[in-house]
Amino acid sequence: MLSQMDDYPLHQIADLMRFVGTSDRNFYDRYYFNLHASSDDLFMVMGMGQYPTLDVQDAFVVVRRGNRHHVVRGSRELGHDRMDTSVGPIRIEVLKGLEKLRFIVEERPGQPLAMDVTWEGAIPAYQEPRHYIRKHGRVLFDSMRFAQTGCWSGELRIGDETFAVTPDRWKGSRDRSWGIRPVGEFEPPGVHAGTPIMEGMWNYAPMQFDDFSILYIVNEHNDGQRVLEDAMRVWKDPARGTEWLGRPEHDHHLVVAKPYQSFIDRSVIRFPEAPGGPLEVAVTPLTHVWVMVGTGYGLEPDWKHGMYKGSEVVEHFSLDMEQDKERMFGLVDNAARFELSTGEVGYGLFEYCFFGNFDRYGVA
Repeated sequence: MLSQMDDYPLHQIADLMRFVGTSDRNFYDRYYFNLHASSDDLFMVMGMGQYPTLDVQDAFVVVRRGNRHHVVRGSRELGHDRMDTSVGPIRIEVLKGLEKLRFIVEERPGQPLAMDVTWEGAIPAYQEPRHYIRKHGRVLFDSMRFAQTGCWSGELRIGDETFAVTPDRWKGSRDRSWGIRPVGEFEPPGVHAGTPIMEGMWNYAPMQFDDFSILYIVNEHNDGQRVLEDAMRVWKDPARGTEWLGRPEHDHHLVVAKPYQSFIDRSVIRFPEAPGGPLEVAVTPLTHVWVMVGTGYGLEPDWKHGMYKGSEVVEHFSLDMEQDKERMFGLVDNAARFELSTGEVGYGLFEYCFFGNFDRYGVA
């Protein structure tokens, strides 16, 4: 069936815009955002994904406020119109591509949160390196992504608290990624039984300063091999462009060192080859959310990105992070303070996870 997108000159194959150029079940197209107040007040992660060959669209919002972990999530059949970026009460509106978007969670009875906030990029969107992993002959990851730091404005409700969101202190980062990565219901493992999809340390930190942002990413295996790395300074002024900061190095201090449960309380990220001389960033995590819990990113059998849940389903729940600590595992997203050796102070996301052993930090 024709859709609005078919009236735009965007086609890549001889088919409708509803369809992608591969029949791989794991093709996805996803939004990711985070939101914080440049403090330890709260940390929120939001996302929405389409899975065209699974005919599914889903969305989630997770926020930590105090010791409470709140989740609102929804899933529906994708249908024919991929421009309809709504799932239940959750909706994304692209106001100006690569610059300005709106994220809405409409009020629903009993729902732990609601909001109407607008995102505006602080730097030009930056295209990150392609992420490619093949194992036993199968492509598990082949994805493109762009990243951007920015500010939020609007209104947010969590429980019985309402926050006026203003761009002077409410900041965050976002990415848009698409391609192939494992999604949907678990498949029979076959030759992949016992083989991890991700290995080693994943560490990602988009850092926002007044005049520029630093985008740092490392996926490093236990033997030191890096599947993915990048370190770029992106200036707020487009005329100044971007600067490669050289090979990034990391020095994390772990207070818990277990696969999927590691916890970092401080870090130093170094750029020894940065233009103008070596550069260091002292990282102070402020507050964190276990982003795999209830959002679809995790291993929970009842809710995974791309999993078919029916024509439409919307759910919400809240957990106590101390009483329900056995459920808290996996990828950790922190609001963090970043202090450069040159004196600048910024805020942003500090994300990490250890998948299996990582001897350097005693993860076993």
